[in-house]
Amino acid sequence: MSMMRRLTVWIACLTVAMVTMALVLASAAHAEEGASMEREVTVDGGAAPLSGTLLTPNGAKPGPAVLLIAGSGPTDRDGNSVVASIKPANLKLIAQGLAAAGIPSLRYDKRGLAKSAPAMVREADLRFTTYVDDAATFARFLKTQPNVTCVVLLGHSEGALIAAIAAQQVATCGVIEVSGIGRPLGIVLREQMAAQPLTPAMRIQVETALTDLEHGHETPNIPGLESLFRASVQPYLISQVSLDPTKALAGVKAPVLILQGDNDLQVKVEDAERLHAARPDATLVILPGVNHVLKTAPTDRAGNIAAYADPERPLAPGVMPAIVSFVRSSAH
Repeated sequence: MSMMRRLTVWIACLTVAMVTMALVLASAAHAEEGASMEREVTVDGGAAPLSGTLLTPNGAKPGPAVLLIAGSGPTDRDGNSVVASIKPANLKLIAQGLAAAGIPSLRYDKRGLAKSAPAMVREADLRFTTYVDDAATFARFLKTQPNVTCVVLLGHSEGALIAAIAAQQVATCGVIEVSGIGRPLGIVLREQMAAQPLTPAMRIQVETALTDLEHGHETPNIPGLESLFRASVQPYLISQVSLDPTKALAGVKAPVLILQGDNDLQVKVEDAERLHAARPDATLVILPGVNHVLKTAPTDRAGNIAAYADPERPLAPGVMPAIVSFVRSSAH
């Protein structure tokens, strides 16, 4: 091999090695950057701290940040439930989507759940306003973070009503209601229970129980429906069951985005339209083929519910563009 050829081969090998090393270093830097973006944070929860995840994009510029508020039941900061079949990770996916767009976010474990479990009061002492106050506390904390100029409250399902009420207690530059009901909970529960395979006697008991709760009275438990009507949860239901989400949203002074899938088995498009009627200036986005947890899903119940258990299934295509566009517009 000639000297020139050996020199050419050596230069080529050196070039490949340098490119490979650059890629390795870039990959390592990206991994380190990704790890540094997430930070565990806590706020005062009374008996014990409330915990959450602050996700800040590297090099984030001054602008709005988003507080993510989970829905009903034992739902954690990522949108996952202790129920094995409900693991959509939808709030985590939203947070990651926001980060990809350069927008910071904070999501947190509800009082009594996961790392916020020690802050739980007795279930019988829990009220809807407890969750509203917790959201307001996290919103104030988020506003104090570097480069955060204002806070957008994003609530999913029950969290949508929490966001609307919290927005009347703290400064906010926007409210995003995702899969939120537009009627009092008592009406929605009647509709949902009507779809369940209950005996005629149980249906009468359910109606009696809901009427009692709406009038502020505790009611006898219904065997087989303890998860909904057990004695210790009834004070919480009484505090929420008659709240009107449309009135709550009408009281919000900040800009509003209403996001609703048309394949949602729990909340109807009609609910989103009712919310929109309460705030005609709000942006209403109906997502075709999207279910309650913001995943693309079929209309049949089995296929739709299957999406709840799949954290790897991405958010439906229209979700993040609508959210990011609204958040960016809230900065102006």
